Amino acid sequence: MTRVHDMGGRFGDGPVVPDREDAPIFEQDWHARALAVTLASGALGQWNLDVSRHARERLAPKDYAGFSYYEKWISALADLLVENGVLRLEDLQGAGEEGLHALASRALKAEAVTAVLAKGGPADRAEGPKARFSPGQAVRVRVPADSRHADGGHTRLPQYVAGARGYILRLHGNHVLPDSNAHGLGEAPEPLYAVRFHARMLWAHAEHPDDEVILDLWQSYLEPL
Repeated sequence: MTRVHDMGGRFGDGPVVPDREDAPIFEQDWHARALAVTLASGALGQWNLDVSRHARERLAPKDYAGFSYYEKWISALADLLVENGVLRLEDLQGAGEEGLHALASRALKAEAVTAVLAKGGPADRAEGPKARFSPGQAVRVRVPADSRHADGGHTRLPQYVAGARGYILRLHGNHVLPDSNAHGLGEAPEPLYAVRFHARMLWAHAEHPDDEVILDLWQSYLEPL
């Protein structure tokens, strides 16, 4: 299934234009607020990082294509807040009831932000299956590049690499599997590998065929050769 956000290696979307070195971190003031309210809402503990990524991916295609970066963030956040019962549509429209929210005790206070961001949300886990592959080993990426946990669901496997031959560069250890975690099916940790691919193996007309692309891919995305 082609996903609107899966743009890697796709023709027709125009060139990638890097920001200037002196570009501001936030182009507009509301961009900073969008980031802040997204982080503060995530701190309420009603969803995980993979759920929030999937919320952005499943925006209507016309909205995903037309929205700016932070418009995607704030629109997906609105969906998450309503879907998880944190707010109602009336609340977002300014017509909600006043009073202390049931999750008020979990509010992220300003003085705690630095420590929370420094701690982050590590996704490495001690448990999980044994690694099947070792550095230098040739592997092939499975086909199709869809989630095997939910029909049309979240996955970190990009379409452009499906079926390609690559080589294990290193093992990162076991990490939470986004395909499962995004759908409330558990963390299902499994080995995560850095896998290198020659550009000429990914694209028929690579501009620099001897370049290498390195992707972090979970074990269930790979097959032995």
